[in-house]
Amino acid sequence: MLSRSCLGLLNLVSVDDYTAVGRVPRVMTTVAGDLPELDISGAENWGSDDVVSPVTRERRIVVANQLPIRAIREGKKWRFEWDKDSLVLQLKDGFPSDLEVLYVGSLKAEIEACEQEEVAQSLLERFRCVPTFLPAEVENKFYHGFCKHYLWPLFHYMLPMSPSQGARFERAEWQAYVLANRIFADKVTEVINPDEDYVWVHDYHLMILPTLLRKRFHRVKLGFFLHNTFPSSEIYRTLPVREEILRAFLNCDLIGFHTFDYARHFLSCCSRMLGLDYESKRGYIGLDYYGRTVTVKILPAGIHMGLLESVLSLPQTALRVKELREEFEGKVVILGVDDMDLFKGISFKFLALGKLLEVDQGLRGRVVLVQILNAARSRGKDIQDVKNESEAIAREINEKYGQPGYRPIVLVNGPVSTQEKAAYYAISHCCVVNAVRDGMNLVPYEYTVCRHGTVALDKALGVENQGKTLKQSVIIVSEFIGCSPSLSGAIRVNPWNIDEVAEAMNSAITMSEAEKQLRHEKHYKYISSHDVAYWARSFDQDLDRACREHYSKRYLGVGLGLGFRIVALDPTFKKLSVDHVASAYRDTRSRLILLDYDGTMMPQATINKTPSGQVISVLNYLCSDPENMVFIVSGRDKDCLTKWFSPCEKLGLSAEHGYFTRWSKDSPWETCGLTTDFEWKMIAEPVMELYREATDGSFIEHKESAMVWHHQEADPYFGSCQAKELLDHLESVLANEPVVVIKGQHIVEVKPQGVSKGKVVEDLISTMRSKGRSPDFLLCIGDDRSDEDMFESIARSVSNPAQPTISKMFACTVGLKPSMAKYFLEDSSEVIRLLEGLATASAPPSSITSQEL
Repeated sequence: MLSRSCLGLLNLVSVDDYTAVGRVPRVMTTVAGDLPELDISGAENWGSDDVVSPVTRERRIVVANQLPIRAIREGKKWRFEWDKDSLVLQLKDGFPSDLEVLYVGSLKAEIEACEQEEVAQSLLERFRCVPTFLPAEVENKFYHGFCKHYLWPLFHYMLPMSPSQGARFERAEWQAYVLANRIFADKVTEVINPDEDYVWVHDYHLMILPTLLRKRFHRVKLGFFLHNTFPSSEIYRTLPVREEILRAFLNCDLIGFHTFDYARHFLSCCSRMLGLDYESKRGYIGLDYYGRTVTVKILPAGIHMGLLESVLSLPQTALRVKELREEFEGKVVILGVDDMDLFKGISFKFLALGKLLEVDQGLRGRVVLVQILNAARSRGKDIQDVKNESEAIAREINEKYGQPGYRPIVLVNGPVSTQEKAAYYAISHCCVVNAVRDGMNLVPYEYTVCRHGTVALDKALGVENQGKTLKQSVIIVSEFIGCSPSLSGAIRVNPWNIDEVAEAMNSAITMSEAEKQLRHEKHYKYISSHDVAYWARSFDQDLDRACREHYSKRYLGVGLGLGFRIVALDPTFKKLSVDHVASAYRDTRSRLILLDYDGTMMPQATINKTPSGQVISVLNYLCSDPENMVFIVSGRDKDCLTKWFSPCEKLGLSAEHGYFTRWSKDSPWETCGLTTDFEWKMIAEPVMELYREATDGSFIEHKESAMVWHHQEADPYFGSCQAKELLDHLESVLANEPVVVIKGQHIVEVKPQGVSKGKVVEDLISTMRSKGRSPDFLLCIGDDRSDEDMFESIARSVSNPAQPTISKMFACTVGLKPSMAKYFLEDSSEVIRLLEGLATASAPPSSITSQEL
């Protein structure tokens, strides 16, 4: 049977440390609970037999729900071609030309099982595409169920308050979502070279894929871009699997959002639900997650300028523009292009036009709203209801304000080709994007480029000889969509305010030619310089930067199922073995043992912090050895420590982070020799009191040498914001005082300069040496940021050749996390067991019984 210390060493082994063999099943067809069982032993080399080709150049693996491929059935054969409108295909233009791009995703067509192998081989050879082939039942529950009917409404701020208002969370659909993501992970595993390839995952269909990949490949270079909205924390935290999805995001190296609002909501969720804070450094937002820095990027996607310009240059496009110009001769054309979806605000747009025609009779017969309706991306009653409502409103307005040869609203049902859309864009005086909530929406970008015109289009529109130019456009855009912040020249509206949208339409119609041109030039300059290639190149460069430290740290996988994450550690970091420390302990004669209390000897979650009889007993045994000097080094005040540890007569105490120290129960308390002038408290207390009153749940702790403002019981986001403000405020008013202001975990503390646990270590070692007892054994254990000062002090002493060497030195943190310490123990119970082991080693075998400890 393995000893506990041996097991502890084995626990440090990560998948990266071994070369193993194995294969991932190509398709999983069963769901067993939330996370289907899968043997991950040897996962780092899974699929090594299936690598499609020797890697001789850089590769990017782009993973999306759908491949950028069109599948056409011709008799008994399939024909495939690139879908040039697909964003994941267009982003390839942002990569270096010599870089290979591999795509993983599903086809938009259902392929029979007997044809899948042949189709997969063909797609891989001709298009470098790897199809996933989800089983029909899984696809239905995954995409049409969990994605479109649960996640999509929720991320667009629609809560399923009743069965008639959106779908509620269904465990079976979540299991299908997990299984689908697992199938995607299996396909990526078949083709990835984890040491070289970069993986870029797209959108909300695959939000837990990062966890599945990170579990298999600890050092995978992994980016994720959310093309959808990310809701506020009040909405997001209603999701029953909220933590699983958040932790999956955090298993990436880089996370991309279209707007700061979406990123802000994500960061707020991380703060409120996981207790994580972010910081902005040199223009980048970073989250510290178990020793890794997860970078958050904000950059809206763009359009493919070359594709659209090539369509505009086609003779057929000019011909179609001429036809549409003749069809709408003498009319002011307002254009809408939307998917048939609940959140696109199509009916609001129609109502706004009706309001405009009601108010201004002179516009009747002149203004036409052309609405192109793209096919719905899902199915269900909600889609049909939206379609019925939109058609009913359009029919009512046409009946009320229509005339022979004139319909105020013209519906164009899709699918509509890019060429046809370009023709409609070119003839439209105004484009209205009225969605009540949308992730990005590139329609205004496409409209602007088409209105920029070409020589052929100018001729088709009859403006080339009239001294006019087509380079004019007006955009009415909802303030609730992702492209709104980048369109500074657009007329922004609240789509729920019908009168405001109608007024915006009137402004667009009556706007001067010069103003239209100015607005257009502003938009075109931005859109042409921030195209899809710029977006992809910027994301790729930041992903490379975010992954640069992958091989400078050691990664350890922790957590089960979808709670899995990796901890980034110093390569020398390892678990502290009782046997190892006990051996060094027995071989030395002058020992210094420094112990933090809260979180180290007593669990943080414990309400009653009074030391147990077991703790008192083990401390007394250690103190009874004349070769030991044992100290509790705590941030607590001296009265509290005196009361708690009164049974330990030979125990040394250091209170308030070292401001007060005593060597035993009979010795007096000594100060650290710094100033005893505390007049600064008269300045700090009113400021802290102001923030205490303003922040519900906060309180002030008064110490003899320090003052601490606590906000752990306050609202996480508000408390964090107030802490930052208080920190700045105190630093300003105390700038000329001999104090430091520090921000810790849920605290802001003011204490005298030079006071720290690190100074305690230096002073104790110095005092022992001055008394002729230079320590040859040092054990220091702590758990939080203040204890890192002790570990840092120990590290400095090791690297300083002028200091006498301490032959046996052990700096140990509690909990598996990045630290200046070289060792770790998992929790306070392991700390007590270690101390019991040392107490046993310290006393004759007959003098201690297990019952006493």
